Amino acid sequence: MDILFLLAMMCLAAFMILAIYDGLYLHIWKYELFNHTESRFEHRTHTVRAMLFPLILWLLFVESGRPAFQLGLALVLTDLVVLGVDAYSEKDSRRFMGGLPRWEYIIHLFANAFHFAAIVLIVATRLKIEASGLIYSTAFLQRHAFRLIQLIAVNLLPGAILLGLIHLLLASDTGRRLWNKTRPKITCC
Repeated sequence: MDILFLLAMMCLAAFMILAIYDGLYLHIWKYELFNHTESRFEHRTHTVRAMLFPLILWLLFVESGRPAFQLGLALVLTDLVVLGVDAYSEKDSRRFMGGLPRWEYIIHLFANAFHFAAIVLIVATRLKIEASGLIYSTAFLQRHAFRLIQLIAVNLLPGAILLGLIHLLLASDTGRRLWNKTRPKITCC
């Protein structure tokens, strides 16, 4: 079972690195998707996903009870639906820049692969196959690796929450005005 935790940790770390690069640097800093009328819907889907992720992280990687697990799975299903809507809308959303660059599309594929792989792996640590069917198991609670992934997830939460809040702020007119007033004063990247 420890290998599942180790793989989940690696996938989670890879996802977070790609999410920061894609979600913060490319979408917010470089392309400012929220400032383009045709990209606002895409920004809203990213905002929903950015708000769901800390909840999923908490419910599946930190909490250990069955109700948290079930709610976490429901949020993962919601995230999958929002991802589908987001992917469908990207072609029109990126018209202002000649479409979604192929290399960014590849980043999206890898980020989402790592995102869902981490989730599937952590879900696998909670389930057990018995003659009666698939059941929720608390055997993972005895694993040192579970406490390690809890520690990692708790330390990733502040950044995930901050990224969600930034997306939420920039989805509003007030947030966009604040960004457009402040951004030119920042010289970076």
